[in-house]
Amino acid sequence: MTTPLMMGAVAYAPKVVTIWEGFKEYFRRHDFEFDYILYSNYERQVEAQFDGSIALAWNSPLAWVRAERMARARGQQVTALAMRDSDCDLTSVLVARTGPVLTLEQLKGKTIGFGAIDSPQAHLIPLDLLRQHGMLAGRDYTARRFDVLGGKHGDHIGGERDAALALIAGQIDAAWMIDSNHMAFSREGVLPAGATAILARTEPFDHCNFTVSPGAPAEKIARFNELLLAMSWDDPQVRPLLELEGLKTWLPGRVSGYDALVRAVDDERFYDAEGKILAADYRY
Repeated sequence: MTTPLMMGAVAYAPKVVTIWEGFKEYFRRHDFEFDYILYSNYERQVEAQFDGSIALAWNSPLAWVRAERMARARGQQVTALAMRDSDCDLTSVLVARTGPVLTLEQLKGKTIGFGAIDSPQAHLIPLDLLRQHGMLAGRDYTARRFDVLGGKHGDHIGGERDAALALIAGQIDAAWMIDSNHMAFSREGVLPAGATAILARTEPFDHCNFTVSPGAPAEKIARFNELLLAMSWDDPQVRPLLELEGLKTWLPGRVSGYDALVRAVDDERFYDAEGKILAADYRY
């Protein structure tokens, strides 16, 4: 039997099994042996990219930053192979209750809600935006994190939802969340219609990518990428998988959308230059 190409993925929700079992069957229909290993958190998954366990990983943007740093420190290289169309040019928003229009300056001395400590979109990148505007947590405002499922890098949106609920309850003055979740919370009624207004928005950033591990078999990676990019929204067998994974088409990977996150990782001392975890209160 042909040795399968092994991929790592993080089990942030039950649907993850359904998704990758479906992908496994898709690749098998095209005579390509593929399998996956599920990890409970991205930190273990990234480390597995350097011990030969997996040839590639479905990584969060923060996991990409760590993998790239670990590879560089070892004189190796990782590659961003592919990403979803829905991973490109995202933004996060700072939301407040409807009322007198606030500015960032007027949030000084107030309490701002964030998602989990390891959430790129609801903690690290928002901290970077506020820092770029001269506002530091603990000095200019009180930061209240809503930590849910550490190690999932914000894929589990519970922290953002909890922050939204706290905002409506009047427990915090503003809350950060990715734009798509702001819209979803409004549809769900978590944020009642007309109850919130956007105060600030980040610059566009990118999200997940397939990260190729050092030493991965080049021919198998090329075939994986070929089949992945060929997945069609019009294929009735493929479409349910794409819907579950939240995309319409796969795109070639890029790393140009990670600049704000890289800056935040350094400024907040989350990882060091070699990918070692520095955040003392990070539990995963």
